[in-house]
Amino acid sequence: MRGRSWMGLVLSALVLFGCARQEDPVVTSKTLLDHIQARGFLRVVTRYAPTTLYEGPDRRMGFEYELAVAFARSLGVVPRFVFRDGQEDILAALRDGEGDIAAAGLIRTPDMEKEFLLGPDYQEVDQQVVCRRGGQRPTDLPKLAKVKLSVPRGSIHEARLRELQEGVPDLSWISDPERSSERIFEQVVKGDVDCTIADSNVVDINRRYHPELVVKFPVHETQSLAWVLPSQAVELQQAVSAWFRAMGRTGRLGELEDRYFGSLSRQYDYVDNRAFIRRIDERLPDFIARFKDAGRRYGIPWPLLAAQAYQESHWDPQAISPTGVRGIMMLTQETAATLGVKNRRNPYESIRAGAWYLAEMRRRLPPEIKDPDRTWIALAAYNVGLGHLMDVREIVKSMGKDPNSWKSVREVLPLLANKDYYSNTKHGYAQGMEPVHYVRKIRYYYDVLVQREAMLNRRSTLLAQTHQPDDGATRMAQLDVPDLKNP
Repeated sequence: MRGRSWMGLVLSALVLFGCARQEDPVVTSKTLLDHIQARGFLRVVTRYAPTTLYEGPDRRMGFEYELAVAFARSLGVVPRFVFRDGQEDILAALRDGEGDIAAAGLIRTPDMEKEFLLGPDYQEVDQQVVCRRGGQRPTDLPKLAKVKLSVPRGSIHEARLRELQEGVPDLSWISDPERSSERIFEQVVKGDVDCTIADSNVVDINRRYHPELVVKFPVHETQSLAWVLPSQAVELQQAVSAWFRAMGRTGRLGELEDRYFGSLSRQYDYVDNRAFIRRIDERLPDFIARFKDAGRRYGIPWPLLAAQAYQESHWDPQAISPTGVRGIMMLTQETAATLGVKNRRNPYESIRAGAWYLAEMRRRLPPEIKDPDRTWIALAAYNVGLGHLMDVREIVKSMGKDPNSWKSVREVLPLLANKDYYSNTKHGYAQGMEPVHYVRKIRYYYDVLVQREAMLNRRSTLLAQTHQPDDGATRMAQLDVPDLKNP
C-alpha cells in the first residue's frame, strides 16, 4: 500500500512537471531558428511581382527571391515560398504561422514594429503619385482629391491616404481588392482610373513596360524596406541581421541590387521605351523563333539575344550604319566573312552569327569571371573588342578593384579615352563610354522582355488552371501555392 502510494506520488509529480515544461518555452521549446534548421527548409512569404519574384526564361528570378535563397543557404536549408497578394495578406500569413519570414519589399512602419520583429533596412523607397501621360496629372494633394485614385486594399499606401485625409478631407480613393500595384498600373494606362500611389522601386520597374506612366510627386518622406518576422523569432532576427551585415560588407548586396536595378536609367527615356514596347508587338514576332533557335544552339537566353539585336538595329534586318555595319545584328563585313555569312541582311544568318560571336566572347574570357558579370563583360567585348576589355581588367587590378566584376569594369572603361591610361595599354585608345551605354541599354531591354514574358506566361497559366476569362482581374497568387500550413 505504501509502495503504491509512493509510486502514485512520483507519477503525479512527473505528470505535473511534464505539463509545466510544455508551458515553459524557455525550458522545453526550441526556437524558430532551431525548428527551421531541424526540418531543413525556410518558409518565405512573398508575392509575384517584378521587384520580388517572377518566372524567368528558365528559372525563378527576382531581387527578393535571390536574397531569400541566399539567406536560406546560409542557414544550411532550402527555401519554400508561400505566395500571397499584398501586404495585408502577407502579414496575415506570418501572423497565422504559415511562414517564417516575409521577404516581399515591405516598408518598415511603427505599427509593424509593434506586432512583429523586423530585419535591418536594405533599400530605400518613396511613395509616389503615378498617373498617365496625356490624362489627369495632379500636382498637389488638393488636386489629387479631384481625380479618380485607386490603391491596393490594405496597403501602406491606403494607410498613408487616411493620414493625408485629415488635412485634405475631400481626398477619396478606390480600395482595389486585387491588392496589386501592377494590376492598378494597367488600369491607369487604360484610363480606367486616373492615378495610383506606389513605391518608387516598383514604379521604376513597371515603367519599363508601361511607358505611359508618369511620376507626379511624393506623398511621404523616404522610407526603408525590411524583412518581417514573427514576434518570438529573436534568434532568427539576429541571424537575419548578421547575414545582411555580411552581405553589405562583402558587396554582395550591392551586386544583387545592380543585377536587378542597375539597368534603370536615372533619366527615364520615354520616347525610346515607348518605341521599344510598340516594336515588341509589331516586329519581334517576325524574329522570335530565330532568336530562340540561336539561343538554344549557343546556350544564350533568347531574350538576351533579342535585346542585343534591338540595341543594334531596332530589329530592322535592313539597318545600316554610317560605318558600314549592317543587318539585324549589325555585323561588319570582316566579321560576316569570317563567320561564313553571305548576306548580312538575312536575319537568320545575322542572328546565328551574332549569337555565335557573343558565345565566343563568353568562352574566351578568363574562367574566374562568373555570371552574370561574365555575360555583361562579354557584351562589352562584343561592342568594343576583347583586347580593350583585357586592358581594362589590368587597369582595374592596378586600382585594387575586382577585375571579375562588371561594376568595377564599367567604372574604369571610360578611362580608355584618357591618354594617361590608354597610352600604357596594349590596345590603346577606345571610346570606353560606348560599351558602358551599350550594355546598360541591352540589360534594360532584356529585363523588359523577361518580365513581360513572365507576366504573359503567368496569365496563361492562371487562365488554364482557373478557366476564367482574360479580364486581367484574377489573382496571380492563387497559382502554384503549396500547402505549407502544416509542413
